[in-house]
Formats: sequence, C-alpha cells, structure tokens
Amino acid sequence: MDSELPFTQPTIPGFRHVPRTGVIFVMSRAERQGFTYENKAWANLGQGSPETGGLPNAPERIDAVTAAAPTRKYSPVAGERLLREKVAALYNDLFRQGKESKYTYENVSIAGGGRLSLTRIAAALDDINMGHFLPDYTAYEELLSTFKSFIPIPILLSADSGYQISADALRQEILGRGLAAVLLSNPCNPTGQVLQDYRLRSWLNVARETGCTMIMDEHYSHYIYSETNNPHNIVSAAQFVEDVETDPVLIVDGLTKNWRYPGFRISWTLGPKSVIETLSSAGSFLDGGANHPFQAQAIAMLDKDYTIAETNAIQKSFKTKRTYVLDRLHQMGITVDAVPSGAFYIWANLSDLPEPLNNGMTFFEEGLKEKVITVPGVFFDVNPGHRRRQYARYKNYTRISYGPELETLERGLDAIERMIAKHKK
Repeated sequence: MDSELPFTQPTIPGFRHVPRTGVIFVMSRAERQGFTYENKAWANLGQGSPETGGLPNAPERIDAVTAAAPTRKYSPVAGERLLREKVAALYNDLFRQGKESKYTYENVSIAGGGRLSLTRIAAALDDINMGHFLPDYTAYEELLSTFKSFIPIPILLSADSGYQISADALRQEILGRGLAAVLLSNPCNPTGQVLQDYRLRSWLNVARETGCTMIMDEHYSHYIYSETNNPHNIVSAAQFVEDVETDPVLIVDGLTKNWRYPGFRISWTLGPKSVIETLSSAGSFLDGGANHPFQAQAIAMLDKDYTIAETNAIQKSFKTKRTYVLDRLHQMGITVDAVPSGAFYIWANLSDLPEPLNNGMTFFEEGLKEKVITVPGVFFDVNPGHRRRQYARYKNYTRISYGPELETLERGLDAIERMIAKHKK
C-alpha cells in the first residue's frame, strides 16, 4: 500500500513516513486528475461528508458566524462552560429521562472535531490492550499506532454475520484477549450496521461486568433508517448508561455529521468527570482548545427541538437516497453483503463485476477516468503499525457514500454505469 501513496518519504533527518487516511489518499489522487469541489463535472462519492445545504423541514442553515469580543480570546481547553452545559442537557433530555444519574458540564469535553476528540482519548490511555473492529473507519489506523502506550488488537467481523457480533462473543473477546477498552463507530463506517436497543444495552452490561471501557464513536447516530425504542429514533449508549460516573463508557459526537456542519470542527466527549479531566490535560498539550467563535454558534444548535427537527429531516432525505443508490448498484451487478441501517455509506461487494473492476483499487482508478470518486475497501482493514503485511482482505470491496445531494449521486452512478459498460464490452 505505501508504495502506491502519492507522496515521498521525508528527505531530512528525524521524520518518519506518515501514511494518509483512505479518504485523503483518494481525494489527493482525484485532485491530480483535475477534481475541485467547484467542478460540477465530478461526483465525489468518496469523502464522508453529508450535504450541507437546506433539507425539507430542517432548521435554517447558518450562513455567517460572528466573532464577538469574548470569543476572540482563548477558549478553555475543556470548552466553553455554556456549550458543555448544553451538550449535557441535550443528552439528559434525549436519553436520560427518569434516570437518577445525569450528565453535567463536568462530564463533557469539547474539542476541534471528532478525530481530535479521539486523539485526546488515545493520548490519555494507559498501558492496555485495546480492541477495535474490522472493517472500520480508516482514520483509526494512525490513531491506534501513533500512541505507543496501548496495544491495538483487531476483532474481525464477517459478512456471514452481517458485520455484527453478539454480546456473548464480545465478552469472550474481552476476556480472552485481556482488553481494557474497545473502540467502535456506531453506526459503523463503512458497513452502516447499527448497534441499538437490547443489543446495545447488552454490550454495556458486558462493559460493566468485565471492566472494559467502551469508546463509542457516535458521529452517525442520527442517521438511523429502522425504528428504535428511543422516541426520537436516535441511537446512543447514553440511553443505557446506569451511572455516568462509574460506567466505563465514553461517547464521542459532534456537529460534523449529525448537524451537517463538517467545517465547524466542533466535537465533544461524554464520560465520567475523572476521565474528562484527564482529556483536558491531554488537550492542553495536544491542541489548546477548540475554535472559540464556533463554540458560541453551536449552543443554539443543541436545543432539543432544533436537534429533533434536523434529525427528522436527515432521516427522511437520506433514507430516500439510500434506496436510490442501492437500487442503482443492484442493477449494475454490484452486491451488498448487509444493507446499511445507519450512516450514509454502501459497503459494496465488487466480486461479481468483470475483471479488473472486481478490485476496489482498480475500480477507484477507473472511476477517476469517468470523474467519480470512491474509496477502496483495503483502507478499512485497519492495521495499526502495519503489523499485518497483507491487504487482500477487502480488495474486492469499495465504499460508496450517499452523503452528497441527489444530483451528485445521479451523476456519480451514471459514471460508474458507463465504466462497467466499457469493461463488459
């Protein structure tokens, strides 16, 4: 893989080779072929970004941010107290009605985007074994290899099981591998599978029983296309936390996906106060605090009514797009091992396509000729430190995003259809 990446090794002493994430790799290659965000001839079905314009019945979009005098100063490393209080109140309103244990601002840490929240967590981990799943989010690879205090241990999910794992099987993984923490995206990027209701509750029971911390990346938790037992149809581990101070659960979310403001780079982590204090200490040397003016803007977006209205609009619009993309791919002979019930990705199996399009990397390269971007499946074989030397596990897969507007999806799928037709000839 490294030899295929479009940049050179550092040429001065003291620096190591740092690979790019899968999305940055494909976007760099596309830019070399003429892609720009303004060029309407291209269809970006690779980048994990939701459409950021207006949706029917959604709250109005923010067109301007004002940097009032107080926000021109440094933000507290843990985030503005008003925003932390707003995050805690939202989770209490949505998930903790009738529960004695509630989140407060002291259970919330604000950071500059989801990856930075996860980086603070990784920097604060002790010398432990940390479980992670395959396939999963490409950016986890460098995150899990940069900090040397913990050992990342993969847990393989199979297509035969629908990329799911039972609570009993998880318990065996934790006990057998001596895991003190497990990292996962829920809903999962790239498969779109969701851990919800009794299954999510059973996982948290396992966490308490085994003393294993669950680090829940919930950035797609509002993109749910099946009914849940939460009245707002949002999935979060917060619903099943018994005691916010003692349950070994961290929740990471932000404005990027669920509020459709990826450019704001505002995220948060919820957890026990003692852990939040540790994350603030990590943030003090890693980043120094999140963007101050954007924190002030985020407060209004975290009103319960605003959040529910945005979620309802997202679910209706993105469910329609999901159906459209699945139908088009089926007509082209591209299969899907497990229909996504969350997020906005299709984990597409290319095995039935003619050679060489049945290879995700070739599929991507040929797609560039038709001005469409996808992400090869091999990038989701998260391999911290490149301890495993083979990348063949997901070579016949690609990730296709239905985050963009319908017009872009139509243009991109037309391009894929042309590409397949040429190779069939």
